[in-house]
Amino acid sequence: MTQPPQPPQQPPNTPPPAGPPSGGFGAPQDPPPGGFGQPTPPPADPFGKQPQQPAAPQDAPAGGYGTPPPAAGGYPTPPAPQPNGYGYPQAPQQGYGYPQGPGGQPGMPQQGYGYPTQPMQPQYGAPQPAGDGGKKFSTQMQIIVAAAVAVVLIIGGGIIYAATGDDDKGGTNEASSSGATGGEAKGGEGDGLAGGDEKAPANTKSEVAFQLPEPVVTDITTVMGSWVTDKAYVKSGVAEITAYDRDKGTKLWSVPLPGEVCSASRHMSKDFKTAIVFEETKATKANKYPSCNQVGVIDMTAGKLLWSKGVTSATGGDKPIRFDEVTLSGTTVAAGGTSGGAAFKLDDGAELWKPKVGADGCYDRGYAGGEALAVVRKCGTSDSPQLTVQALNPTTGAPLSSFQMPAGVDYASIVSTKPLVVAADVGDTAGDGSGISDFFSIDAATGKLIVRIPADAEQYAARCGSTEVERCQNLAVGNNRLYVPTENHDGTSEYGETNEVVAFDLTTGKLLGGRADAGDRYSLTPLRMDGTNVIAYKEPPYDKGGQIVSIDGETFKQTLLMENPSDEAVREAERRFSTDHSEILYKDGRFFKSKRLVSKRSTSDADEKLYLVVAYRTD
Repeated sequence: MTQPPQPPQQPPNTPPPAGPPSGGFGAPQDPPPGGFGQPTPPPADPFGKQPQQPAAPQDAPAGGYGTPPPAAGGYPTPPAPQPNGYGYPQAPQQGYGYPQGPGGQPGMPQQGYGYPTQPMQPQYGAPQPAGDGGKKFSTQMQIIVAAAVAVVLIIGGGIIYAATGDDDKGGTNEASSSGATGGEAKGGEGDGLAGGDEKAPANTKSEVAFQLPEPVVTDITTVMGSWVTDKAYVKSGVAEITAYDRDKGTKLWSVPLPGEVCSASRHMSKDFKTAIVFEETKATKANKYPSCNQVGVIDMTAGKLLWSKGVTSATGGDKPIRFDEVTLSGTTVAAGGTSGGAAFKLDDGAELWKPKVGADGCYDRGYAGGEALAVVRKCGTSDSPQLTVQALNPTTGAPLSSFQMPAGVDYASIVSTKPLVVAADVGDTAGDGSGISDFFSIDAATGKLIVRIPADAEQYAARCGSTEVERCQNLAVGNNRLYVPTENHDGTSEYGETNEVVAFDLTTGKLLGGRADAGDRYSLTPLRMDGTNVIAYKEPPYDKGGQIVSIDGETFKQTLLMENPSDEAVREAERRFSTDHSEILYKDGRFFKSKRLVSKRSTSDADEKLYLVVAYRTD
């Protein structure tokens, strides 16, 4: 499955030259098909097989550092940020870590996308501008800035200020004590955490549970899909789904498939069933590009393929159509693609609905599952698409509500179905390949927009796939909040970067006052919710092992759940799985990092140990 390789990313915590070992912390070994948010050549689809509509080019914005696009169709947007809050504009000043406007002047007005904007002021924790090459300030300047910050903290009494209400709703800008920086991660409590199911072990030091070697392939091969059940770690391999003992890595069962796995649901039922899309046959000389047209369900308790089937278009033809992605909600399996969407009963595969393309050219592009079922429906032409997000009845597929995305949105990704949150790159203004310029909080019952949340791509590090509907990562939704990481920025150490996790209120769109700090030289990424807590991964510096923490969703206090070994061989193996291009799972004191793609080895790495999965566990 030939796919153009993606360029390696610059790791955030790379050691200085001629210093610690090389190897590039976080350098992606298996970029996802088409890249996250990167333009896809017209002849290729996410798996390099069938032609599909080209992704919109991700052009840089016309100017506007952090300037949101205009509100389309009168959509409500959060009010202008207020001063003195973390992540809110501050008074213009020249200094460490602040962006500069045109001509090197900080805080100068810039031309935003499509309409006049107010000047965008420097923000705390922002990455340094490209103009200075990201170089460190002098020691003297760092001392000056540190002293200034200390004065601010003394004056503010250690309280982070946040905008807590809309001006037009009678809100005021008040000091908030509900979570400042979240404090340092603490562990070893040995009992359950308030608000979630995960427990803090008495000993948070982990050990390697197992490492699975990367399979040898002759081309780029998709191995997307991984799940953790009560007894097994289940992972897609080369034309197979295999379960391993989650503590030892011994093989429990394997389900062979006629072709490669093309897509897999991130969800599973309470009795551990999940859905996949796979090829009807393996690639041959006569058929180099078999179609991803088979939808199936894997019973991960019994270790078998319950059912699989192809679907023909409702408009005629006897050839099964291809699907780009699949999801699961309750007892409904839903698969979507450029030929429309179909749904099946989880237990027996009975068809609930078939792909239908209306006279207006509208079709179901893709679905998102979990607690509810939602769809992105696409109308119009590839040059001028119109997208609608609908909450669906999972049994009939009938729309329960509809929200029309604003003009200038070529692709939309559903972050969460309950509450309904959508991400999009409006007018290609993100400019960084993340696929996100704005989040849309939608009332699933009425289809009305609650609030549109601009998310400056230079400030926040969540990502969504360019064409996939349910392919967002590095974020979490819970407690009526959207938790996102900031981009990496300089920390206090000489050679490391750091970041924070912050939260937006999904009713007001306000950036809340609290934050969770990654700590010097670590990079913090939300993985999922655990009740009202956020499970997050701390990507480590070159000389440390990674960490798993639980972040209190209200106070942002962190509890350490796991710290991986810092032995050179172990940390090197962990570092090969970049956060952006890996599947990362944590459950019950067990942590797994795995690849989505494997490719033919080059001569230079022919003898190197490469892994499909690395797994860790605490006592």
